[in-house]
Amino acid sequence: MAFFCSRSTAYRAWVSGSVASLLSAVALALAGRREARSAAAPLNAVSHWYWGPRALWRQGVDGKHTLAGYATHHGASVFWAALFAALLERRPALNTPQPLVYASAATAAVACFVDFQLTPKRLTPGFEHRLSRPALAATYLAFAAGLALGALATSPHRPHHPAARNGRPPTPLRQASPDE
Repeated sequence: MAFFCSRSTAYRAWVSGSVASLLSAVALALAGRREARSAAAPLNAVSHWYWGPRALWRQGVDGKHTLAGYATHHGASVFWAALFAALLERRPALNTPQPLVYASAATAAVACFVDFQLTPKRLTPGFEHRLSRPALAATYLAFAAGLALGALATSPHRPHHPAARNGRPPTPLRQASPDE
């Protein structure tokens, strides 16, 4: 069986993941300023998988920790958004606002469970070392909101979307060969 997605699904994953990354990074920064006295501290902590345990306690903004932390956070956000976008592509009934919001909340809940229950400690997000549980909940809620907003903005059911205009399904990135 081949794994491929349409260009519109890949685009939707990129947009949803980017919006989710930005909104959750804002939530992290606000909580970090309030709880760790540094807006950069939670994102710096994300870089612990690369820079080691000292990154968990880095306070200030710097390229080494903050950029690596945000790049990691953004990549993980797009990964989860890709799974979310694939779900929306396979289940068209989820592409209306209310089911889409529920699906984004479910995706964020699964991401949270995987991040903190299934992932080895060395690869956890890291910001859990700097923030309270309510702040973590707000971060994943912001992540869910970003997934939903990005998906709504790129929905194939919107009149401006190319798939809605020409009445044809989006073109796949690659065609599966007959023997796959």
